[in-house]
Amino acid sequence: MIERRLFVAGSLGLALPSWAHHGWSSFDQDRPLYLEGRATKVMWRNPHGELELELPENPTLPADLKQRPLPRQSANVDGPALLAKAQLPTRRDRKWLIELAPLTRLQAWGVEEIKPGTPVAALGFTFTGEKGDPVLRAEYLFVGGKAYGLRSSPT
Repeated sequence: MIERRLFVAGSLGLALPSWAHHGWSSFDQDRPLYLEGRATKVMWRNPHGELELELPENPTLPADLKQRPLPRQSANVDGPALLAKAQLPTRRDRKWLIELAPLTRLQAWGVEEIKPGTPVAALGFTFTGEKGDPVLRAEYLFVGGKAYGLRSSPT
């Protein structure tokens, strides 16, 4: 009986981190959002890098967004279609949490650690219906004049 309790307790302990971490299915992948602002807080850690992005009071889509060149990545991501469908969020939050890729993938792309105050833009997905916290899972990251694909490794 004690062994069974230990097995159950150990199994639950192993499962807790995966319960706390959400996968792609929570995000509305049919509605790409574009956010641009300044990094105010940066968490350069695993399971993935994160940054808090402060948007300007009246965010806008850049005129050149649909024409921006995007890097090739190993996953089949139609970047030009995402850029063409990109929109601003309907919610008016000024601060968003941007979820980036794991640190090993950011390193493979050559993304240097982002510092607070850095201008950053991201194209990605938020929760379906923009419900819950203002979180964007970045598909593409734009920083320092460069674009990085975050779904997979560079090709």
